[in-house]
Amino acid sequence: MKQREELQAPFLTDVEQDRISYLPGNVTDQILSHLSIREAVRTSVLSSKWRYKWATLPNLVFDKECLAVSSQDQSVIKNKLVRIVDHVLLLHSGSINKFKLSHRDLIGVTDIDRWSLHLCRRSIKEFVLEVWKGQRYKIPSCLFSCQSLVHLELFNCWLKPPPSFQGFKNLKSLDLQHVTLAQDVSENLISSCPLLERLTLMNFDGFSHLNIDAPNLQFFDVGGKFEDISFENTFHLAVISIGLYLNVENDQSRFHGRSSNLLKFFVHLPHVRRLEVQSYFLKYLAVGIVPPKLPRPCVDLSYLSVRLNFNDLKEISAVLCLLRSSPNLQELEILARPEEMITVGEHANLWEDEYRSCPVMQLRFVRLDGIFGMKPELDFISVLLLCSPVLERMTVKPASVIGEIELMKQLLRFRRASAQAEIIYVDP
Repeated sequence: MKQREELQAPFLTDVEQDRISYLPGNVTDQILSHLSIREAVRTSVLSSKWRYKWATLPNLVFDKECLAVSSQDQSVIKNKLVRIVDHVLLLHSGSINKFKLSHRDLIGVTDIDRWSLHLCRRSIKEFVLEVWKGQRYKIPSCLFSCQSLVHLELFNCWLKPPPSFQGFKNLKSLDLQHVTLAQDVSENLISSCPLLERLTLMNFDGFSHLNIDAPNLQFFDVGGKFEDISFENTFHLAVISIGLYLNVENDQSRFHGRSSNLLKFFVHLPHVRRLEVQSYFLKYLAVGIVPPKLPRPCVDLSYLSVRLNFNDLKEISAVLCLLRSSPNLQELEILARPEEMITVGEHANLWEDEYRSCPVMQLRFVRLDGIFGMKPELDFISVLLLCSPVLERMTVKPASVIGEIELMKQLLRFRRASAQAEIIYVDP
């Protein structure tokens, strides 16, 4: 009996029994930061000391995780969401760094104007608004006066700044998707953000000319229907992804004799490191007189991805111009446009002269996707293998199983400048 008493646990004080109430502040902050708003508010029942801890959260995210509603009624969901946001903002007592409102059933409600005004008065740093349903929501004027903003992200919105708008002086990241804004608004918005480093423009309307004037811009991602693009004061721009969703092939005649779009595009991009040319943007670059090489080589370019029509002489010339102008290119991705691959005509032999002028390259990794094994494609692959003495891996993925045996035979037959190069065939 005496031995059994010695094994009993020592007496615990109330403090030791209620350890969760006496956790260090940095620990409770860390716990709350991993919870949704709904879960964070529910921690108030843990103890009296946790009752209002959630009210100091610096990042407020209102998405599908914050709302548990069984009803499919749009008005029920909207009213519930409005009450939650109102409740949180009313009781919140700390600083608010980030506010994100993104619910799949969210429509543009006038309450957003009221919340935006409240947040601007709290010196919000990150503002994210994604309106998934209904008409594009007109951004309230108060948001354009919020000079504390560092990151602004809008989805399905209409931007019409007041005449007094003079830019966001501290904004470093701007992400606009499915937005409407006028030509002058788009230009002024970009140029009046002197610290802007990241810019994303996707599926926009209201303007057709992209004039990018941003001295600190480093990352640029754009996809949409536009007629022209120009850069100014973008000497720090390093990562670019551009997708033109408009086929300009039928308009080539009106560009006859025009100076090269390639030259205009790269003149203010001396330090680009990564370039993705998507959709039909290569057609735009091929407009005008395509030079054999750029006047100033892209010495920093290490990654290039291009969507290409192998039957278009102008496009292939533009790609070869980029290859000749990129002495340190290490990764190349070519995505064929299968919808434009037709039977090769009498101009096919013209490719060979273009290919043979390709210089020795520093390519280490090459990927070709969506090819059919036609002669222009095979010529291109052959030259890449012959001109890449340090090539390590070439991955080939055809568009169809038709003719894949013959394609594999051709790939095995090609000579390679690199003894270490391996060709990986991926089933379509």
